Order: sequence, then structure tokens, then C-alpha cells
Amino acid sequence: MHSHAKSGHSHAHTHAHAHGHAHAASGRMGVAFFLNLFFTIIEFIGGWLTNSTAIMADAVHDLGDTLSIGLGWLLGKMGDKGADNAFSYGYRRLSLLGALVNGAVLVAGSTWVLFEAVPRLANPEMPHAQGMFGLAILGVVVNGYAAYKLSDGKTLNERVLNWHLMEDVLGWVAVLIVSVVLMFVDWPILDPLLSIAFTLFILINVMRTLKETVKLFLQATPDQALREKIYQQLLALEQVAEVHHFHLWSLDGESHVLTAHLVLSQPLDNGLQAAVKLDLAKGLEPYRIAHTTIEFEQPEESCRDSY
Repeated sequence: MHSHAKSGHSHAHTHAHAHGHAHAASGRMGVAFFLNLFFTIIEFIGGWLTNSTAIMADAVHDLGDTLSIGLGWLLGKMGDKGADNAFSYGYRRLSLLGALVNGAVLVAGSTWVLFEAVPRLANPEMPHAQGMFGLAILGVVVNGYAAYKLSDGKTLNERVLNWHLMEDVLGWVAVLIVSVVLMFVDWPILDPLLSIAFTLFILINVMRTLKETVKLFLQATPDQALREKIYQQLLALEQVAEVHHFHLWSLDGESHVLTAHLVLSQPLDNGLQAAVKLDLAKGLEPYRIAHTTIEFEQPEESCRDSY
């Protein structure tokens, strides 16, 4: 009795501790989201008023970060619901949908900035350098504070978004330097050059992320090396003659799903099958797979799955 009560207390404490961490992460994401949303609106207005394509390019970048943080925040809250009859694997896969939407918005925004910036190379217009300077100072402060708020985060989502925000800080430092140069030198071409550099940097990263997201969305294997390692580990079991219908896919890039049929080398009674299952569980434990389904087939048994 005493042992059971202690276990229950430990579970409750662990649950409360995890819930506290989730609540803190949600709070940090919320602050970062509203800061970015507020500042993105200011950027678009400021980019228009200062006639700066570089600021417009950074506004598009910040819009992407705002969407990422907002979706991450929303999906983090939805993730607390867990699995139900409608979504038997839970709601984690929605993050891939969020990444696709985010990527599409960034590609569209970046294309628009390029259409604005490239013609200006032939006939550059002088932006309002003092306005650029003021916005750059504000950009460094706001993005720097948002990055600071997320720097305490331990979740992968928070760490990735923190890198995005640090990129934003560096981008605003570049705008700051260009605005100072333009105060002293009449080189208006620096503004479209900076915006094109920003936009190409964003596009390269977005296209790389979109490629991975689409692959995961289509249930491609998330990691070929991991797949081969698990496959060989299953095949190496003494009682296993063959492995087929082996599928490794991912819900969201972090939580993986594994299904496999194992053909036994000889008929096993229930006791021996239980021992093999225990070996399997120990062998697969380091991979931290979210969902595992493994079916045993007797040596002479025909597989019911056709592909």
C-alpha cells in the first residue's frame, strides 16, 4: 500500500511539474508572439513611410517568424488535448500543416519584395535614412527582448524560434549600419541590395524547410540512417527470420511512428513471445519512438497485407 501511494504522489508531482513547464513555455511563446505581431505591423508601415525595401524585406521575415511563433503557441495549447476518436495520433501533425502555410506565406512575401527591389537596382531611390535608423534601433530592442524571453525555453520549438529571432536581430544590425552609412554617403543602391540579400537568405532557408516538411507530410522516412539501424536491430533478434512491411514515418519531425511484421524463425508459445517482446522493448527504448506497432507471424503463416 505504502509503495502504491508513493508512486501515485510521484506521478502527480511529475505531472504537475511537466504542466508547469508547459504553462511557462506557453507564456514565453505568447509574449514573443505579441511582440513580433506588434512590431511586424510597425515595420510594414515604417518601410512604406521610409521608402525602404530593406525594411520591407525584414518585415516579411518578421511576418514569417510571427506566424511560426503563433502557430507554435496555438499548437502547443492544442497538443495538451492529446489523442481522441477524431485524431487517434493526437494533434501534433498539425504543426506540419502550420509549417506549410508559413512557408507559402514567406515565399509569396519574398517574391513580392524581389519584384519591388530588383527594378530599383537600375534606378535606386534614396530612403529616409533617419527613419531607417530609428526603426533599426527599435528592431534590435524588440527582437532582442523576444529572443531573450525564449532563451529560457527547453522545447525544440522554442529553441528553433529563438534562432529565428537572433537572425532578426542580426538583420536589424545590418539595417542599422546601412542607415548610418546613408546618412553620410549618397549611395541609395545599398537599400535594394540589402533587401535582395535578406530575401534570398530567407528563400534559401524556407525552400530547404519546405522540402523537408512536404516529405514528412507525404509520410517519407524522416531519417534513413535511423531506419536502417532499427531494421537491422529487429533482424538481428535470434527468433526473427524476416522483417517486412517495415514503416518508419513521423508525425511532426520529432515524434516518430514505427510499424513492422516480424516472421518468426520457429513457432513460439505465448511465454516465449512475451520474452521476445521484452527484448524488443529494451532494444527500441533508446530511439524514443512515440508509437510502435509490431506484429509476429508464424513461419508458415501467410501475411494478410498485400503491400
